[in-house]
Amino acid sequence: MPRSKRLRPDQHDYSPVGATTVARLTSTESAAPRLADLLAENLDPRDVIVATSAGGHWTVAVYFHSTPDQNAIRELVARVGGATTGQTLTFEILTEKDWVASSLEGLQPVAAGRFVVHGRHDRARIAPNRIAIEIEAALAFGTGHHGTTRGCLLALDRLLKARRPRRVLDVGTGSGVLAIAAAKASRRPAVASDIDRRAVAAARQNARANRVAAFVETIRAGAVLDRRFRVHAPYDLVFANILLHPLKRLAAPLARLAAPHGRVV
Repeated sequence: MPRSKRLRPDQHDYSPVGATTVARLTSTESAAPRLADLLAENLDPRDVIVATSAGGHWTVAVYFHSTPDQNAIRELVARVGGATTGQTLTFEILTEKDWVASSLEGLQPVAAGRFVVHGRHDRARIAPNRIAIEIEAALAFGTGHHGTTRGCLLALDRLLKARRPRRVLDVGTGSGVLAIAAAKASRRPAVASDIDRRAVAAARQNARANRVAAFVETIRAGAVLDRRFRVHAPYDLVFANILLHPLKRLAAPLARLAAPHGRVV
């Protein structure tokens, strides 16, 4: 039988979507991994997830999608942990919960100068004198909570006080937040690119949601030498909120795409 999914101790305890019941027991550091392995090997992998977590003591938790046979689970645990361990096993019925909504409740809006990046759940809380950018937390990088993203927004806010760029390039756009911010503030065209197709799709959707799809062109491209970049060059403002190694590799090609006196953030 295929093994059930087992989470490592450093992944901690959590409730997977769709789980209806959780069985928990405390154990010693030496016995907990053996108990977790036994449960993972003997239970249906389509129905359960086994997790171990370490804090003041070790905990083994088994999440069931369907209602388990509690006596059978106790007998299984008793094989390794002994009869006492099997009897101390507790079962809890989990109530239905919107885990996505729950996680978003803790994701607060991010202010960066005039810009505020927020989720849909905070739409009504944004002051009308702010430039609101609505980005839902998803697979693509860029909810504004990362320091580099906020730093780029602060730089954009300062630069816009001096002049509006005629063309903007956002390399490694992720969620599209920087291209969207530039387009909303300047009403000028922006090219948002990424090598990840999911990021490109997310940026395109976010541009539509923020009503700047007419200004933001999203492209999937692996190199800034791609002809689609050159079509719109030169750029008065270039964002390159990417990792150091690719940034060093792309520095010279990006410089050639920048307009005279253009800025790279």
